[in-house]
Amino acid sequence: MKNFFIAPSILSADCSKLGQDVADVLRAGGDIIHFDVMDNHYVPNLTFGPMVLKSLRKYGIQAPIDVHLMVNCVDNLIPLFAKAGADFITFHPESSKNIIGTLSLIKQCGCKAGLAINPNTSLNILSDFMDHLDIILLMSVMPGFSGQKFILPVLRKIDYVRKKINEVNAKILLEVDGGINVNNIANVACAGADIFVIGSCIFQSNNYKYTIDMIKKKLNALHKK
Repeated sequence: MKNFFIAPSILSADCSKLGQDVADVLRAGGDIIHFDVMDNHYVPNLTFGPMVLKSLRKYGIQAPIDVHLMVNCVDNLIPLFAKAGADFITFHPESSKNIIGTLSLIKQCGCKAGLAINPNTSLNILSDFMDHLDIILLMSVMPGFSGQKFILPVLRKIDYVRKKINEVNAKILLEVDGGINVNNIANVACAGADIFVIGSCIFQSNNYKYTIDMIKKKLNALHKK
């Protein structure tokens, strides 16, 4: 039976009580915390740094934390996020002068390494790096802001990458980020995703547990088919 993982994105969380909000969403059934890092250069937004991640660990958050670097100069930040408590670190290939070197740096720092691919980026870029990846993150919205709608043609990209993973290294996790909700998660899962990054759908709901239960009900139904 295929394992699915729900990754609530703290980009949509309540920053005035971030530790409590993250703890609540994990108790409600979240599996992985997705930690969006934006520098107001690679994308037009500014979010969280290593100190925020460290504070979540200090608060008592023990779940895996998945750091998605939407920044320039990724190599400078990787050791800082790893030291702060990251488990996964993904970056966009456009942000590295030496992609294999950056992937190796992430692993040297003790984290799982991955590439994040924008909707308008060719998937051909993955071909040279499959042997170095633990995770592939496909963006299903343009990076930078929460609350966007899922870009439907990305479903074909998910299917393509799933087949490529199965051919080369089935241990690579396929993560999808952007616009996922109760109504479309089954389609994303059927296309081949393992990890579902979900922000607004969960954090803007009145009941995290009810929403996550509904999401997992959709995923569990796929196992019965």
